[in-house]
Amino acid sequence: MFGLSLPLPAFLAGRREPDPSPVVLRREQVEEIGRELDALRERTVASLGTADREYIYRIVGTQRRFEIAGRALLFVGFLPPAWVAGVAALSVSKILDNMEIGHNVMHGQYDWMREPELNSRNFEWDTVCPADQWRHSHNFLHHTYTNILGMDRDVGYGILRMDPAQRWHPYYLGNPVYATALMLLFEWGVMLHDAEVENVVAGKRSWRDVIPLARGWWRKARGQVIKDYVAFPLLSGPMFVPTLLGNAAANLVRNVWAFSIIFCGHFPSGVQSFTEEETAHETRGEWYVRQLLGSANITGTPLFHIMSGNLSHQIEHHLFPDLPAHRYPELAPQVRELCERHGLPYNTGGLLAQVGSVWRKIVKLALPPSWVTEEPTTSVLIERSVPVAGTLAHDSA
Repeated sequence: MFGLSLPLPAFLAGRREPDPSPVVLRREQVEEIGRELDALRERTVASLGTADREYIYRIVGTQRRFEIAGRALLFVGFLPPAWVAGVAALSVSKILDNMEIGHNVMHGQYDWMREPELNSRNFEWDTVCPADQWRHSHNFLHHTYTNILGMDRDVGYGILRMDPAQRWHPYYLGNPVYATALMLLFEWGVMLHDAEVENVVAGKRSWRDVIPLARGWWRKARGQVIKDYVAFPLLSGPMFVPTLLGNAAANLVRNVWAFSIIFCGHFPSGVQSFTEEETAHETRGEWYVRQLLGSANITGTPLFHIMSGNLSHQIEHHLFPDLPAHRYPELAPQVRELCERHGLPYNTGGLLAQVGSVWRKIVKLALPPSWVTEEPTTSVLIERSVPVAGTLAHDSA
């Protein structure tokens, strides 16, 4: 009998490479990390002033000019170069509004200015998700319970398998399809996030609980749809269709960009996840360590960092979510040095490398665990103030 044996690719071979030696942190080390990061935050807060104020005003002014330029160019969209330039300008405007302005302002990064338009409680952004719902799902749930399985709903957004500790089900064979849909419709996915639809379907939450949220969706989404797909196209007269398509294209660009930056900051190989037991009764130092291990950075130019909302410094953002994000590049070397000194991993890489890592994970975790090789993981063991068996964290690669 003759047969053809085709070896599976390494990552599908169902093997597991040996884990490297764990990093062991003594309790006093963990608390020293906490004290150092608290001190770094305090020094930064003390230095906030005119330069930070001028920076955010400059970004807001730039965003508004790009929006005016984009919408004006779409009014002459019968000229293909004008249409392309209009889409590009409007895309930049929407990205700046959502990321470097909206996301950061709603974290309270500029509340110290006492500027009503830049106050975290007042700000509303150019997307279909109501700001108050986003502050709950993101600022409270995600940043409080970062990467704690079963508590941080950003791990998989309720539809994806993004961690091997999530039990596999044939449903997850569609992981790449669901992720692509979420990427293309990201603003709508963010809008629906607080509804916990998966819990409603599972009977863990009532549809009645969703009704107040739905009222907010209707008010916000209605305004966004009318603005981008009715009002401005009508104002452009005979350019109705090109303007409508241009607005849709700009929203699509913003969705893909935001999805990519956010997923690269949370799900590339090496980012770690945690259990409720491991994180019970956390000290300040232990909270900081969890943020360090549960996030990843993206290297790039200053312009790239601005266009990412400085979420390319996701590690620093999770450590200091209420500090102005444009300060993260100056904090990053100090955070990295601290990690190296204590033997902690500092996850960073170029955009293409991190994007590739995220999509490889999406594909791998779509498959049954027995088909997939688990990558080596670096466990971090700490001496807990409240004794807990096992490791502090495990890799979510």
